[in-house]
Amino acid sequence: MNIQQRSIKIGLFFLALLVLSGIFLCFNGHDAIALATKKKAGILTAEQVKVSFNSVGGNLAQEAVQEAQEVKKGDVLLVLDSTDVDLNIEKLQAQIGQLEAQIKSGNGSINVGFAKTDTEEIQTLRQVDQQEAAVNASVATYENAKLDYDRKVTLEKQGAIARSTLDAARMTIQVAAADVAQQRNLLAKLRGGAGSGDTLPTITNERRTLENQKNDVAALEQQKKYLEVQLKEAKIQKERLILRAPEDAKVLKILAKQGEMVSANTPVILLESKRDYYDIYINENQAANLQEGGTITGTTVATDKKVPGIIRLITKAPGFADLKNSREKGQSDLSSFQVRIYTEPQENLLTGMTIEVSDDQFTKR
Repeated sequence: MNIQQRSIKIGLFFLALLVLSGIFLCFNGHDAIALATKKKAGILTAEQVKVSFNSVGGNLAQEAVQEAQEVKKGDVLLVLDSTDVDLNIEKLQAQIGQLEAQIKSGNGSINVGFAKTDTEEIQTLRQVDQQEAAVNASVATYENAKLDYDRKVTLEKQGAIARSTLDAARMTIQVAAADVAQQRNLLAKLRGGAGSGDTLPTITNERRTLENQKNDVAALEQQKKYLEVQLKEAKIQKERLILRAPEDAKVLKILAKQGEMVSANTPVILLESKRDYYDIYINENQAANLQEGGTITGTTVATDKKVPGIIRLITKAPGFADLKNSREKGQSDLSSFQVRIYTEPQENLLTGMTIEVSDDQFTKR
């Protein structure tokens, strides 16, 4: 027998062995899913969390953690360069400070203006009272002069007084009339067109001007509020430049390195959370006795330790995992269900351990 024939025979032998092994597994149900279904066991796995910068990007300035490091919720993971944001915050703070000074100055001017107007009103009203008294006095003088003139007219007709005396009385009454007109003009000027007891128009106009200045100050206050909103946004943006751990976890991989440009909402670090779970496959009869939110207890294969857990998910498994007559001898076709169980934290329970669930956990409760 030559070497080529021997090689062919060896090849055929291994091929036949492979076919027989496949047939054996098919009929005895020793494939991975069948074994998992038969033994009701799963590998303890930790949920992974991809963390990214929220809506901000930039140059990665600092790596605050290393791979395999344990972190607590809130710990700093990565930091982006904040130069531009810091400058924007300083600019907004300066603008707000400038507006605050303008608002303070405007309010001060308005308050001083109102105080000055009140003082002017009191002084003007006093002057009005004094001028009204002066008008009354001039009117009284005029009326006395008129009475004196009327008497002298009568006496002059009787020849009791000289003509010059009557002329003097006429001059006196004319002077008194002119004085009355002058005093009334002064009173009208003080009143500014207002009647007796009315509000002085000049004072009213001054107060209206001051009220309009309040509107100018209100506009400055609105500008300040707008800048304050922008400042809050800038501070939030700066806070987002610091990537913090969302929960207690272990750093699996840092996807971006210091000095690289990082895009917004792109995963930059991979964490392994403390939320552990394992999956098992059961038939539909067993699934009927379970419900999501219920409890179930497994056992670690390595340490034979009880592991309580909560059923988070019960769902139809893929079709290839169904139990069929071709795989389980003498058993009718049954749908297979995937059950995801989250474990309670406990000492010496490590990810990667195999946890098995006994059949008594699927009995009706």
